[in-house]
Amino acid sequence: MNLEPVPAWGTIPRMLRSQAAAHPDVLAVVAGDVRLSLAALASRATEVARALIALGVGPGDRVAVWGPNDPDWVVAAYGIWDVGAIIAPVSTRFRGLEAAGLLRKVGASVLLAAEGFMGTSYLDMIADADLPELRHRVVLGAGPAPSGAMSWEDFLVGGEKTSTAEAEERASAVGLDDIASIMATSGTTGAPKGVMLHHSQLLRGYWDWAEIVTLREGDRYPVIAPFSHGFGINAGLLACVLRRATMMPIALFDPAGLLDLIEENRVSVLAGAPPMFFKILDELDGRDVSSLRVLICGAAAVPPELIRRLVDRVGIERMINAYGLMEGTVVSMTRPEDPVEVVAGSTGRAVPGVSVRVVDDDGGDLAPGEPGEILVGGYGVMRGYWNDPERTAEAVDAEGWLHTGDIGVVDDAGNVSIVDRKKEMFIVSGFNAYPAEIEGLLLACPDVAQVAVIGVPDDGQGEVGWAYVVPPPGRDADPDTLPDAVIAWARENMSNYKVPRRVIPVDSLPVNANGKIDKPALHERAASERAGAG
Repeated sequence: MNLEPVPAWGTIPRMLRSQAAAHPDVLAVVAGDVRLSLAALASRATEVARALIALGVGPGDRVAVWGPNDPDWVVAAYGIWDVGAIIAPVSTRFRGLEAAGLLRKVGASVLLAAEGFMGTSYLDMIADADLPELRHRVVLGAGPAPSGAMSWEDFLVGGEKTSTAEAEERASAVGLDDIASIMATSGTTGAPKGVMLHHSQLLRGYWDWAEIVTLREGDRYPVIAPFSHGFGINAGLLACVLRRATMMPIALFDPAGLLDLIEENRVSVLAGAPPMFFKILDELDGRDVSSLRVLICGAAAVPPELIRRLVDRVGIERMINAYGLMEGTVVSMTRPEDPVEVVAGSTGRAVPGVSVRVVDDDGGDLAPGEPGEILVGGYGVMRGYWNDPERTAEAVDAEGWLHTGDIGVVDDAGNVSIVDRKKEMFIVSGFNAYPAEIEGLLLACPDVAQVAVIGVPDDGQGEVGWAYVVPPPGRDADPDTLPDAVIAWARENMSNYKVPRRVIPVDSLPVNANGKIDKPALHERAASERAGAG
């Protein structure tokens, strides 16, 4: 598949202006009663830019955005980029201490925060936090401002002091290699780090991503991944404008509500992590999803059985599997012409301009089919972690290779398969056990609809696997019968060291802010259960 080169925009502000000038009436954002064309989006972004300039925001300053996916978030992001500032998204799942820590880390001078989402006041959460560099707190969108903050209306009125010409001059001065965003990692392996990404690498990465996905004008694409996460902001908010598709920001994921949206709006593109697709499959009976053209299922490890179920039950034109990470943007993708077996069993080949190596513990390259740590090179590798040279050096070596911490294999055709996270591997009596592999096997069991496997300490075998299992709809999560049935099936179909020592029935699996299964939460639960058992 030959990819069309990204147009010579260089920066996000130039890209937005080019698209708005050439295609002013194309719908960029649809959410409830809100309809924003490309021209309207560009105009409203300029209003935000003028207001930020009036507050003294300069090139390279950090502006944080804290709120759910909605049109205001989209407008704010493009306004921040217009002034040459760096956007620093804050997860809606963060509490006060977490948010304040991130704001301090990046040195944000302005915070645009939603108020009232899920009955929450984000500004109240940080009212007493020590944030000496945070000069301005602005309510994002309509609504009154609490004490010490500025309303959105007053914020925009203040921007009238800045001329449109000055705002345009600022936008045209943004450079290709200027940092566009500082993205907080999920923090599953420690304190969150701030990943620095620049304009030109984001434009190239998500132009190519969108072309491989075949995202195009006329597509309607619900963006479910939070804008505070790399996939949501880049493969949603940015990619839709790049390709003139219509984004439909989703503040809260609800399977039935999403299916209503698909039916009523003839949604054509849908992307998400495996837990989302499992939930949709449970609600699919009797629904008209014939408008769906493309499904994108991306995560460090996607169960092949999920891919097969989706292809079998949803009459789609193509299914795309992909692998990426915050520090390396887009790494590998299956292609539209790939057979189901490749989509189900791998994350495809490296995208153009990106290199992939698989190495052993000593850094030596491994032969095709041998599992090892995945290293990524090329334009997509992050500039580094914000103000953290030590952890940057740990992640990116002197030759520019990003050490992902993911275990994978590459076949003779170059297809990358993720076996597991390096840090999630556990050792059972000397055998390396990879939770994602075991999860994929267990999904073939008729008593398992969803599953998450973790390793826990064991006196006899060093470590053993515990499996948290969600049964299929209509079947009870009976703690007296389900565990025995699943373990019996596993013994018949899996190597003995992969068979879970315990199976714990649950109604649902915990997920983190990025929609992925929250393994740290399961480890905490397992530790509590082990402590309770003495």
